Amino acid sequence: MKRSFAFVLITALALCASHVCQAAEKKNPEANRLAREGVEAAKNQDFDKAVDLLKKASAMDHKYADELSAVYQQRGYAAATDQRYGDAVNDYGEALKLTPQNSRIYEQRAAVEMKIQDYEKALGDYSELIKQKPNEVRYYNYRAYIYEVKNDLKNSMTDTEKVLKLDPNNQDAKARKQRIEQKIAENQPLTPPPGTTPKPSPSPKGKKKP
Repeated sequence: MKRSFAFVLITALALCASHVCQAAEKKNPEANRLAREGVEAAKNQDFDKAVDLLKKASAMDHKYADELSAVYQQRGYAAATDQRYGDAVNDYGEALKLTPQNSRIYEQRAAVEMKIQDYEKALGDYSELIKQKPNEVRYYNYRAYIYEVKNDLKNSMTDTEKVLKLDPNNQDAKARKQRIEQKIAENQPLTPPPGTTPKPSPSPKGKKKP
């Protein structure tokens, strides 16, 4: 995770305070007041207070849902930085309920899920990202890696081939393809050359009683 992500969130919240909130002030002054206080709390990194205030504001006026989502992302980012990964995953989940098409949130949550080796959930997030951005090489690479870890060689190879189609010189994909091909070869049963299969010996006949 990069510091620039936190800066983008803070900037988005600041824009709310200066423009969006001002535009809505005449329509819903109480919601606007709560939103302003929530934005200010987020700027001071008091994320719990910010979430509480913006939840109230968005309940009065749904247009503040985007700002609430941004604060959930910011709190999730802080939790991940502090290695409170469960809290981070939960906050990213809350953010996605508000802005389900935000690919950045899926990326952030998947990164945390990878860190804690929750590969099944990460697989779901990268699959969703591929639906949203079907030509993004990184998503196929991450999903191929997860499939490889799960020893699902067929799906890992499929995603790896997709990466190489989009980016023929991708070194990660080239190395993975070589590993998968080697694993497949090692798992293949040995087939004897034609004509060398031994024939079964005839059963010995029992001796007749005198």
